[in-house]
Amino acid sequence: MLGGNDCIFGVCFLCQVKLQKHNTDVQGLRYKNGLHCASRILQTEGVKGLYRGATSSFLGMAFESSLMFGIYSQAKLFLRGTLPDDGPRPEIIVPSAMFGGAIISFVLCPTELVKCRMQIQGTDSLVPNFRRYKSPLDCAVQTVKNEGVTGIFRGGSATLLRECAGNAVFFTVYEYLRYHIHSRLEDSKLKDGYLVDMGIGVFTGGLGGIACWSAVLPFDVAKTIIQTSSDKATERNPFKVLSSIHKRAGLKGCYAGLGPTIVRAFPANAAAIVAWEFSMKMLGIKRD
Repeated sequence: MLGGNDCIFGVCFLCQVKLQKHNTDVQGLRYKNGLHCASRILQTEGVKGLYRGATSSFLGMAFESSLMFGIYSQAKLFLRGTLPDDGPRPEIIVPSAMFGGAIISFVLCPTELVKCRMQIQGTDSLVPNFRRYKSPLDCAVQTVKNEGVTGIFRGGSATLLRECAGNAVFFTVYEYLRYHIHSRLEDSKLKDGYLVDMGIGVFTGGLGGIACWSAVLPFDVAKTIIQTSSDKATERNPFKVLSSIHKRAGLKGCYAGLGPTIVRAFPANAAAIVAWEFSMKMLGIKRD
């Protein structure tokens, strides 16, 4: 769904994970920002290093987007029932978004675990060579072999919290912005047209994405720490992990990777919304 922007998003994903992992560790590397991280990767691993773990990430994103929008739309229709279509209703938007987020967290958790573990094992990491994975498939197989089936779902609680809260914020911001912008254009000549709809989709989807990640990035940091830990007995409670990070790195540590995340959030979510709305128009599905 993100199309030709995959290369940019892949780099942002990698820098986000590296910053979250290394900038919250007691020992190890420290990156000044996303640009410093990307520069360091280019110097030590070349261009190929910027796309480490991208395969599992892109596959997960593509399936996640289509599944999320489908579940959200159907859940919203079910909850609305015979209620009048008189604008956004938080009592419908929030549970629909949270339900969709809960479902897709089970899809995202394994793909993101593989992505994160692949991305932290570059030449500038502290992961010893004998413990590195040859491919995403090898990572998944070795994880199940060493940690059991439950190992591939490590970080599930943090993923669940991030997806439920994040999607609730995203769709609330998106729906309210979209409704009020269209209301302002009701009597305008700009009311209809693909370019106008696309512009509104870009604006509302992009701001929704920024609001979403600004709200739930700490859960994503906790998830990365949990999923990339080499200790099987590592703490898996995201709140306890965040408390530990806050003690040693402060609020800044809880928001490690914010720069690359925000850079990716606007165009990625804008593209997703535009594609979703365009698909519904092509299929003749009426938007409420």
